[in-house]
Amino acid sequence: MPDRLRAIFVPAILVAIGYPFCSFGAEGEQPGAARVFRAGAYAIDVTPTKFPVLVSGSSLEQGATKVVDPLHARCLVLDDGVSKIAIAVVDSLLIPRPLMDDAKQMAHEKTGIPVDRMLISATHTHTAPSVYGVLGTDCDEAYAGYLPGRIAAGIERANKNLAPARIGWAMGKDPTNVFCRRFLMKPGTAGTNPFTGKTNDQAQMNPGYLNPNALRPTGPADPEVAVVSIQARDGRPLALVSNYSTHYAGSSPVSADYFAVFAAEIEKRIGAENLDPPFVAMLSNGTSGDANCCDFTRPRREFDRFTVGRDVAQAAFEAYRTIQYHDWAPLAMEEARLTLKVRKPTPEEVKEAQLVVEKLPNGKPRNWPEIYARETVIMDQWPDTREIKLQAIRIGPLGIAATPNEVYGSTGLRIKAESPLKPTFNVSVANGYAGYLPPPDQHKLGGYTTWRARSSCLEEEAEPKIVATLLGLLNRLAERRCEEPVASGP
Repeated sequence: MPDRLRAIFVPAILVAIGYPFCSFGAEGEQPGAARVFRAGAYAIDVTPTKFPVLVSGSSLEQGATKVVDPLHARCLVLDDGVSKIAIAVVDSLLIPRPLMDDAKQMAHEKTGIPVDRMLISATHTHTAPSVYGVLGTDCDEAYAGYLPGRIAAGIERANKNLAPARIGWAMGKDPTNVFCRRFLMKPGTAGTNPFTGKTNDQAQMNPGYLNPNALRPTGPADPEVAVVSIQARDGRPLALVSNYSTHYAGSSPVSADYFAVFAAEIEKRIGAENLDPPFVAMLSNGTSGDANCCDFTRPRREFDRFTVGRDVAQAAFEAYRTIQYHDWAPLAMEEARLTLKVRKPTPEEVKEAQLVVEKLPNGKPRNWPEIYARETVIMDQWPDTREIKLQAIRIGPLGIAATPNEVYGSTGLRIKAESPLKPTFNVSVANGYAGYLPPPDQHKLGGYTTWRARSSCLEEEAEPKIVATLLGLLNRLAERRCEEPVASGP
């Protein structure tokens, strides 16, 4: 094959058979130094316009009639001259895959970006409108119909804002706001609940401060704060992507929680206010499935979304000040689909649960046993398997792993340690929702995050299968011969 054709056809063949599309530096292609790295960002308002709305994040259904602070879909498009990817972080508890897929398809039709080159995640704020029924809360159908188009419009605007840019990354830490919230309890003292598929709980979530029955945390928490900074070539801030692994801080609905406070605070710290186009900061949720802001081994401390947002922003700012920028960096992205078994109730469990559900007023549960009785009846109708999407992104030497689950800290730390791309960070509640992801040893301990429901539905061996798939994607990205990032001048 002539060299001029090889430069065209070989990359196309690699993409067609599933290889990550990275910049090869083949003969006839522009070297990295000659290419232009571009970025565009946009934060689109996704606050509900009609009230009342159903709000997810509580065990029982609640509504909201006002806005505490606005919600956004914060969108970023990156283009290395060969590959283009989109990242969006949405102020929502969780977004099911059909809504994610609709948003991606609409964005693709407007931008041409392939749907498998888009990563959309939810922040996991517990005070946003419900777009998926789970536990005691049903879906707010009107808002669920509104959200995908807004996300797509945000990606479209980010794509229109593409301009020459430079990029850099660093890792910081904030250990003051992330602690394991699951504790191994003294025998017979762990909270339990019928209709959960568990009868011998040894672990309990949120046992209370200085509880004498709480023996120790069941795992580690991840304190790292990842920072990816994008600037115009003249150093003007364009966007910042960050990542942290605490669950949420708390607010009255409707609110974006500490994720929005972080965005405003980091904007102030780096002097990015009142820019044109506006600077966009986003904070994605890391591996917070078993973590929150409460250190139950010590007396209660005061915190709220403002203190947590400021703390994480300060940690990000300290990392930001160490960043070395690159005028060009190669981009690559991989996506895989994995089919997993679903934990289903037995016929006996379903029969018993139906007796409870039949007595619910208006079909609405009022307490934990009723919640899980309804979940049992619902999950009895589910298919026996479920397909999920997993993704990995490479930006120069940096890796990003994305899963639709609420992932434990131990899992996230393992992925970071074993990833060949350094640094790597994890984005949870991404490209759909598939519930909590306890490792097999954590399943044996029981506790809320293992209780069978739409919020914890996958087989007990799902975690190692997902980890193996993600590490496989990261390894494939690392094995590609990509050109080195081109450092910015002084």
